[in-house]
Amino acid sequence: MEDTPLYHRIAETLRQNIMSGELKPGDRLPSVREMAEQWDCTIGTAQRAYRELVRQGLVTSRPGQGTRVVERPRLQGETTLRRMALIHRAEAFLLEVVTAGYSLDDVERAVHQAMDRWRSVEVEVEPPPEKILRFSGSHDLVLPWLAGQFPDITGGYSLQASFTGSLGGLIALAEGKADLAGSHLLDEESGEYNVPYVRRVLPGKRTALVTLAHRRFGLIVPEGNPRRIRGLEDLTQPGLRFINRQPGSGTRVWLDSALRHKGISAVEIDGYYNEKVTHSAVAQAVANGEADAGIGLEAAAASLGLECIPLARDRYDLVIPEAAAEQPPVQRLIEWLQDPETQVRIEKLGGYDVDETGNVTWVD
Repeated sequence: MEDTPLYHRIAETLRQNIMSGELKPGDRLPSVREMAEQWDCTIGTAQRAYRELVRQGLVTSRPGQGTRVVERPRLQGETTLRRMALIHRAEAFLLEVVTAGYSLDDVERAVHQAMDRWRSVEVEVEPPPEKILRFSGSHDLVLPWLAGQFPDITGGYSLQASFTGSLGGLIALAEGKADLAGSHLLDEESGEYNVPYVRRVLPGKRTALVTLAHRRFGLIVPEGNPRRIRGLEDLTQPGLRFINRQPGSGTRVWLDSALRHKGISAVEIDGYYNEKVTHSAVAQAVANGEADAGIGLEAAAASLGLECIPLARDRYDLVIPEAAAEQPPVQRLIEWLQDPETQVRIEKLGGYDVDETGNVTWVD
């Protein structure tokens, strides 16, 4: 048992308490900070244990409401035969790779990467042009899942995605190279997200901003935070290797503004010009030991069992010109985002606030 990762042991203990009735439906679990103190572990380890219980369908987490036991835990006996067959095949795969010397963490990272590839919007049989919507803009972890769901959501349309950064997405709209874009650009002067940039890049063009979510982001570090990083000032530590997002991304725009306000020069940060195009790539670089810290989404850190030192919260919008926004597939997409079930699934990724998901704001 001692060889089992600590977060598994925490999750299994809580699972037994739920199944035995010691923890009853609706009971609130301790905060991750309290759980970390109780088990003498990091907050990231406690968060990972709670995520495991969420995956098992035993608890649910909501901002402001904490983590609670679900009203009716899903028991193994209720699992369908199809699902049991899938679990059996997964266990056979795990036995094979663990016997070959891979750790469970190695397997988890590999599966995440493989799933990202399988969720890619590129398919061998190209759909007709009239059944394709072109996306350009900032990377977000919801988008691969959205792309996979897109044909069902929209009645057979496909989403072709290109991660060009927030500013690149708006420029693609202006040049007619995209139907919708993804943006989380903070205007330093007004403190407002996206609207000022849309007015500058798409002047006089009536445009809808559809909120995907508010997202928490910060400095992604290994579990346990071995360099004891607390904020941007710590990026200047001697020997600390940083990994950045590319110019034009909303995260890079925010970071550059924050560094200016703190009087920190890019030349003081080793790795400032070491850039990745996606949040997942930043998190993977930290997980692989290529960097001691990177800037990115809490959700990206959580997906690889890393920690995220919180810095801020942004608003990620889908930017859609009026002509595209009025099309049936886009209307169905908006309705899908407004569905509470969709919002719960986004929230479960970690680091997302969905109170305004699906809200539509028009910019003239």
